[in-house]
Amino acid sequence: MSRQPHQERSLIILKPDAVQRSLLGEIIGRFERKGLKFVAFKFVTPDEKHLFAHYNKDDAWFEKKGKIMITNLTEQGKEIEKSALEYGKDIIRAVIKEMQSSPVLAVVVEGGDAIAQVTKLVGTTEPATADIGTIRGDFTIDTYAHSTYEDRSIRNLIHCSDVPEEAEREIALWFDESELMTYTTAQERIMYDAHFNLEA
Repeated sequence: MSRQPHQERSLIILKPDAVQRSLLGEIIGRFERKGLKFVAFKFVTPDEKHLFAHYNKDDAWFEKKGKIMITNLTEQGKEIEKSALEYGKDIIRAVIKEMQSSPVLAVVVEGGDAIAQVTKLVGTTEPATADIGTIRGDFTIDTYAHSTYEDRSIRNLIHCSDVPEEAEREIALWFDESELMTYTTAQERIMYDAHFNLEA
């Protein structure tokens, strides 16, 4: 059975905090139970160049995030020592440092509206405000304010693609086409094959 038009792929990265806390099986199980199909796995410690290419941020993003950091630092009574742009760049520098502290598990999943389904399972970026029942909401409690105070990246266990176009770019960065498996699962036939007979 070939991939249907509504079926998408999403890149998921289980970050060093998920690896170090032995949460890989628990997190993978949530995607399996949802009905998403795994088409690639890679356990790797990425280099700095690869991570900069992965995060792919522009100056507008750095400015926006840097202003949030300045607000947090001001509320904590800390001195502001650089521009919003530089504080924003520090976020990615800290993320890259964190992402190289341990191997990460890069995963590609496939399924109906996979981007939206994965996003709902993962929860919002800040764990403390993520809904209970999501991966971030259930397994960690970090906040932007606390991570800023400790001068580190937020520990939120997992990365997932935001939109289909970004997913395709990220997947191509982490996997060769030959590493993406093509196969059909029984649950996939039940969900997507109009001619599959449940009574057979």
